[in-house]
Amino acid sequence: MRISKVSELTGVSADTLRYYEKIGLIPTVTRSNNGIRDYQDIDIKRIEFIKCMRRAGLPVKALIEYIELVQQGNQTIELRKEILKTHREQFISKIKELQETLDLINYKIQVYEEAVLKREVDIIQVED
Repeated sequence: MRISKVSELTGVSADTLRYYEKIGLIPTVTRSNNGIRDYQDIDIKRIEFIKCMRRAGLPVKALIEYIELVQQGNQTIELRKEILKTHREQFISKIKELQETLDLINYKIQVYEEAVLKREVDIIQVED
């Protein structure tokens, strides 16, 4: 599959895909006889994994380390698990922060709604 199709399919720009390959997040992509990248299903799965980890806030450096450990084989399973566990704790903290922010926004909306409702009640009472 050509890079333009992969970009369209994954939502990752062609420049970013090339960058990911350059820094080792995506192992060297197979190329056709004329040198055009030919992404395979496994490459798409790797890109989706990278997207997920980046969305979760895993730094590129940690992701590179993780991918390098994957490529070293099963003897690195515990190290990989530790990277994910560490990041999970950071992610849980971030979720808690986001929830607190959402709670505050919801509270402010409720205050405004109550203020509008009170004004409407006051207006209705004046007219009666």
